[in-house]
Amino acid sequence: MSTATTLASKGQPADVKPIRSWKTPVILGVLAILGFIMFGLGSPASEVTFRLTDANAAIQLPDIVVSAPVLGWIATVVLLASAAYAFVLVSRYQHIPGWLIAVFAVFFIAAFLTWAVGSARSPSVALYGLLAGSFTLAFPLIFGSLSGVLCERSGVVNIAIEGQLLFGAFAAAVAGSLSGNAFVGLFAAAIAGVLVSLVLAVFSIKYIVNQVIVGVVLNVLVSGLTGFLFSTVLSADSAKWNSPPRLDKIAIPLLSDIPILGPILFDQSVIGYLMYIAVAAIYFGLFHTKWGLRTRAVGEHPKAADTVGINVNRMRFWNVLLAGAVAGVGGAFFTLVSVSSFNRDMTSGQGYIALAALILGRWNPIGALFAALLFGFASNLQSVLSLLGTPVPNQFLAMLPYVVTIFAVAGVVGKSRAPAASGIPYIKS
Repeated sequence: MSTATTLASKGQPADVKPIRSWKTPVILGVLAILGFIMFGLGSPASEVTFRLTDANAAIQLPDIVVSAPVLGWIATVVLLASAAYAFVLVSRYQHIPGWLIAVFAVFFIAAFLTWAVGSARSPSVALYGLLAGSFTLAFPLIFGSLSGVLCERSGVVNIAIEGQLLFGAFAAAVAGSLSGNAFVGLFAAAIAGVLVSLVLAVFSIKYIVNQVIVGVVLNVLVSGLTGFLFSTVLSADSAKWNSPPRLDKIAIPLLSDIPILGPILFDQSVIGYLMYIAVAAIYFGLFHTKWGLRTRAVGEHPKAADTVGINVNRMRFWNVLLAGAVAGVGGAFFTLVSVSSFNRDMTSGQGYIALAALILGRWNPIGALFAALLFGFASNLQSVLSLLGTPVPNQFLAMLPYVVTIFAVAGVVGKSRAPAASGIPYIKS
């Protein structure tokens, strides 16, 4: 049966065609042309060495040596072919498969990394170190995006992720310094995140204030408050107020000896293992429990949820508090793992990147995890390329994480749909 006959049988005009969007092919085309100029025409005439294992690792893997011009031209051909295929699919009103975008992304990243390292003073990079650093830097982004998932799945927009991370970092530093115990600091960070969420919940749910405005105000408030206390209290006696102990890494026997992935996944601090638990628990809870069904119901159709006896605003209130605790634990990463002290505005806007990871991950804990890993890779790549002495200007490297954020969100935001009642207050009639 033809498409026209099928449409006619459904009561639709036979000449109606589905809506097509050229956004994704255009983005792929622009990146493919950029790749042709950089990786093909501008490829450095050198070989690049990727070291897979540390010199002290129990199991040694051989280094990977690639020719920058060869890989550059191969990647250029794949990028141009993928972009052209995307244009053909859209012109035929067909869906662009996910594998095509994945192939494009892998070749673009591999070619960019080879081009950047090949242009450096020393064309060699420790791939295991790059991946490990990217994974570690993604921790606060993962916790922040999980906080956003909990809130928006409940129908509350959480712009205050930045404030929750920052206040969690501040509380962890102060409580850890006063108690001399990093776990006390970790607990205090969760409480600090809950306090920020409490203000968000009270004003946005109880008093029906615009949720975006409340979130922005909270971010400014926390930034000003922690900055004031840092300059007046913490800086005056840093030994007492701003010298928290660190959370040591805990290596899991046997698993941590697996080449490449072992040290990355199974030689982490407590916060790293809590991240695994949080992702699994929130995913399972949202999609396989009664609590998750009710949470998604109040975020999609609050009136329908109310008619079956669910207290919509109470459900939203408690979920926002839980989200604050999750984000607060992520904030503890900055002062208990990354560095052993608190600095003014040390989160550096990562709460907003976590919000982008939430959108890129389509409001799904697993999707948010991989989106946060992408942004963590971009952040660590900036630091690694700076140390290698690449000719790429430092200003461009500094904006690399944010450029990746813009392109990633712009490429998928039109395809994903937020929970229907997200940002809409519920007033019981």
